[in-house]
Amino acid sequence: MAEYVKFELTSELRARTAEIVEKSAKGKIKAGLNEVTKAIERGTAKLVVIAEDVSPVELVMHIPILCKEKNIPYSYIATKKELGEKSKLRMTTSAIAIIESPAENDIKDLAAKLNELSK
Repeated sequence: MAEYVKFELTSELRARTAEIVEKSAKGKIKAGLNEVTKAIERGTAKLVVIAEDVSPVELVMHIPILCKEKNIPYSYIATKKELGEKSKLRMTTSAIAIIESPAENDIKDLAAKLNELSK
C-alpha cells in the first residue's frame, strides 16, 4: 500500500467507487493533478478518486490532505489505467475530481461509508 493511501477499501467499496466513476463520466469531471487540486481548493469537487499506482508518490500525497481540509470525500482505484478507462478518458490519469454527476445520491452514500472507514 502506497504512503498516500490513508485507508484500505473493501471490495464492495472498490466496486462502488468504480461504478460511480463510470456513471459520472456522463457528467463533469476534472482529470489530472493540477485540475484536481484546483477543484479541491475551490470546493467544487464532490468526490476525488486517486489511483493507487502513482509513481513517484509525492505527486499525489497532498490530495488526501487537501480533501480532509475541505471536507471532500476521496477514494482510491487500483491503477491509473483503470481510472482513465472508467472515466472515459483516452489516457491514464493519476486522479479525477467529480464536479457534477448523475449519481449524486450514490456519491453521498459512498462518502458516508468512506468517512466512517477513514476514522
